[in-house]
Amino acid sequence: MVWTTRTIGLSLAGVALIGGLAWVAFRDDPVAVDLYEVVAAPMQVTIGADGQTRIRDVYEVAAPIAGTALRAPVAVGDPVIADATVVARVEPASPTLLDARTRAQAEAAVAEARAALNVARAELSRAVEERTFATTQFDRTRSLVERGVASTTQLETATQQRAIAEAAVAAAEARIALSEGALVRAEAALMRPEGDDSAAQCCVILTAPAGGVVLSIATISEHPVQAGAPLLSIGDPSDLEIVADLLSSDAVRIGPGTRAIVERWGGPDTLEAVLTRIEPAAATRVSALGIEEQRVDAIFEIVTPPEGRPGLGHGFSVFLRVVEWESDSALQVPLGALFRVGDGWAVFLLDGDVARERAITLGQRGARMAEVLEGLEAGERIITHPSDAVADGVTVVDRRTL
Repeated sequence: MVWTTRTIGLSLAGVALIGGLAWVAFRDDPVAVDLYEVVAAPMQVTIGADGQTRIRDVYEVAAPIAGTALRAPVAVGDPVIADATVVARVEPASPTLLDARTRAQAEAAVAEARAALNVARAELSRAVEERTFATTQFDRTRSLVERGVASTTQLETATQQRAIAEAAVAAAEARIALSEGALVRAEAALMRPEGDDSAAQCCVILTAPAGGVVLSIATISEHPVQAGAPLLSIGDPSDLEIVADLLSSDAVRIGPGTRAIVERWGGPDTLEAVLTRIEPAAATRVSALGIEEQRVDAIFEIVTPPEGRPGLGHGFSVFLRVVEWESDSALQVPLGALFRVGDGWAVFLLDGDVARERAITLGQRGARMAEVLEGLEAGERIITHPSDAVADGVTVVDRRTL
């Protein structure tokens, strides 16, 4: 058989066509992936926490005596001046009404006190007479001693008797004062409420202990109160701090001076705050998922001036991002690009159109990004959220080009 040049050419073309079709039929399609370019950029590792604002120093005004608190002269939100603005008035309590038995006992006590006073007055009269007699005897004995008729012993006896008589008069006068006091006390027990003029004319006036505004009032209307009962609270709304509820495991990683970013407070911009202290004791609290957690209160001072947070007041809800670590230029990759290889971490690096497995060393990790210490350089592209179809040496294609 004679092979011509044309026949040979057509045969070679047919073989090439068949080989190309076989390669297309049996080759693997490239895997579509999402790519991320590694960059060095600012990075923060933060702790999220719900918080609540509160005035640093809240002054509670309480009733100093038991009585009736008159209608509040101020309202919630009113400004007050320290030691000048009247914030409450309390009248002393009026005597209570007596039942029949108690009244009978009180009347008997009054009669008993009057009788004791009469006895004391009679004893005073007797003591005065005895003092007069003792004084006369003393004067007579002294005259006789001067003339040499009586002895010195008789004069000493007369002197002693006069002193005893004077002491008896003083004791009788004291018993009269004692009986008069007992009578006044017994009569006071019978005093009727409408007869107590002092209660209607006298009251205790309370002024603001500090400047600020009225935060709350226990009861606006007139009402009876006991000594120590709270009447109202006062505070300065410009002097705010934030108390945040942190996990104890998060709290041990931060300390005083830690910066925090205040979000979701109602304004268009975020606020700046600084951690001042962490409470020394934690408490067990149940989360929204029903899990018991050890949580501790952290106190933050708001650094942003009052004019930068208009409308923010006492007891308002806020959200804090506590900056645990931050860097102005950190090489970072998304957490979704990482996977475990043994005890370390790795990513799939794009080498041309092929995925290559690359082991890396991580530093700090945030909510979405992780710091890369070794294994990558800025500008390299890696695969994020790799599927099971991605492996070392697999051909890949950028999903955005499809």
